[in-house]
Amino acid sequence: MADAVEHGGPDGHAGFIGGSGRLGAARLLLWALAAVLTVRQAAAVLRVPPGEWLGDLHLSASTAAPGTLYDTGQFTGTPFAGLVLKPLAGLGAPSSLEVAWTCATLLLVAAVGVVAARGLPDPVPRRTALLAAPVLVALMMVSLPVRAAAFPGQTAVLPVLLVLLAVFRVPGERPAGLLVGLAAALQPALLLFAPLLWLTGRRPTARAAAAAFAGATALAAAALPRDSWTYWIHHLAGTGLGGSPDGLANQSVHGALLRFGLSGPAEILLYAALAAAITWAALRRAARYARDGQLLLAVALTGCAAVAVSPTGWRHQLLWVLLAVAGKVGKRAADRRVWPVAVVLAITLPSAVLLPNMAALAPVRDNVPLLAAVAAACAVPFLPRSSPYWREPVPTVYGRPAAARWARVPLLPFWRRVLSRPNLLLELLLIRVGYSLYSHIRAAAPASRPLAEDNGSRILGIEQALGIDIEHAVNRAVVDAPWLEAFFNFYYSSFHFVVPLAILAVLYWRRPGDYRWARASLGLATVIALAGFWLFPLAPPRLMPGLGFVDTVHGAQDLANPSYGAMTAISNQYAAMPSLHFGWSLWCGIVVVVLAPKGWQKLLGALHPLITVCAIVATANHWVLDAVGGAVVVTAGFGLVHVLSGPRGLRVSLPAQRRTAGEPDRMAAAQR
Repeated sequence: MADAVEHGGPDGHAGFIGGSGRLGAARLLLWALAAVLTVRQAAAVLRVPPGEWLGDLHLSASTAAPGTLYDTGQFTGTPFAGLVLKPLAGLGAPSSLEVAWTCATLLLVAAVGVVAARGLPDPVPRRTALLAAPVLVALMMVSLPVRAAAFPGQTAVLPVLLVLLAVFRVPGERPAGLLVGLAAALQPALLLFAPLLWLTGRRPTARAAAAAFAGATALAAAALPRDSWTYWIHHLAGTGLGGSPDGLANQSVHGALLRFGLSGPAEILLYAALAAAITWAALRRAARYARDGQLLLAVALTGCAAVAVSPTGWRHQLLWVLLAVAGKVGKRAADRRVWPVAVVLAITLPSAVLLPNMAALAPVRDNVPLLAAVAAACAVPFLPRSSPYWREPVPTVYGRPAAARWARVPLLPFWRRVLSRPNLLLELLLIRVGYSLYSHIRAAAPASRPLAEDNGSRILGIEQALGIDIEHAVNRAVVDAPWLEAFFNFYYSSFHFVVPLAILAVLYWRRPGDYRWARASLGLATVIALAGFWLFPLAPPRLMPGLGFVDTVHGAQDLANPSYGAMTAISNQYAAMPSLHFGWSLWCGIVVVVLAPKGWQKLLGALHPLITVCAIVATANHWVLDAVGGAVVVTAGFGLVHVLSGPRGLRVSLPAQRRTAGEPDRMAAAQR
């Protein structure tokens, strides 16, 4: 949203609504996508059984007595929120209320997107002005906060909209303060916006917000005295309601400290110190960006800090993090994508997708949304509008399209030959998320045992007809030589990931142009392999009953048990054709042979796929034809890259560009 390079006129984005041509068509398509995602989210929510409508409140028309709001310990809202929601229990049938609540919540999400898009700092590029609202609405519809907040009984979206309306749409000081105060009455940590308003010169609004919060809270205390005592005193602003404070759903500093094993007075003191530091840094930065004209960014940073320092910061309250994409980070155009991509990934994907399931990474993996909120509020170096790179970042340098490329294949900007090194953080994010999605898709591929065993019999029959059915003989020979078995077991389990990642790392550092070529070919080969996993489930030799193979890596398998032990829970054991164990090793060999400067390096590169094919056959993990399939997908990956971006070794020249007097240094920096 913040990295466009076309710029609007002095009227900002107001004059661009209703544009035509390609941007108008793209806008319609994006709104259609947002509508589809909205319907999908509504369908997911409406699958909740009608009897669980307002389940967090556990109310019915007969439970009107005060003091019942927190009896079950599951409702997490304030007494004021309960006072507002409680009458809904007697208005109609649960099913009709559920539909009405879901539709209203999703409409509020769309309103948040529209208001936030209109709050971008002027001058707004035409492309951004037309596409920001539908893009933001679509992203919110698939985000974790909206997926949690859309369920009946949650009110996290409404406070966000109230604050945005108060800042951007309501002209009067007192009406704006009233909206902020009501938002804080629904989510107390949002009272942090009152100091922001004070620091930015809107002191009447800040006073009105504090008064509205106090009035709404007092009204709830008068109507629900027992519930107010339970929430504010017994549970210290709701801490512990709705779940354990140290649960993963509590993405606040307090919850993180409890997950680290801290407790008692020491934890409370550390939490208070960290909360004070985050609040001070966030308000200081937010006030500076507000004075700079980046009011949406200031609002987003304050909201991020409010969730982080709250005793309980539930996932459905983290919509502020997504609004922080309004800030621009980085001097280079290529770097502008890093912050939006990181935010979108952190706020839309489960933490298990972003980071491996390793004990050492658990503190980070369990707190990804919190870390994103704290980073936005306190650390990310957003550019001020006075920066020379605000409107004109250092451009990405592309080479001319290769003449050998097929003329009928359109060359999208994604495939243009880039001469500068890609952003490392963005590459790591995309590699990790790409591999995680690959793992999930592979695990979800069909795993029918009878079909997989039938396909295994077919593969064996073809190999027998071709005279290449060597798997059993090789497997038995390796089992009879313990030292050889140990070597192939180690090679099979150790080099599959290490070698490709090491090659990518060396290429990234030493030969960035070749890195893009190699990375794209590997990614395409892996995507093509997924089609084989889905279309041709195949039992490897070690899982074929009655053939006498020995699983040397995983140990003896109980073929009478359909789960075959713990390995089935780790990955799809029938995703064997094509063999990416061999395919990735062949990719490594080709890249090293083509690019390595020394003969001994080329020899090592050529030996790697040869040893790997021996290992996958000797350990009974693959058929010989699986390796052939791996070679096919790798060849297809290299071929597609050749078609889309031309021959790897073709020398390219920079396109002719108009340069100002101060531009050559920036162009040189881009090439570095």
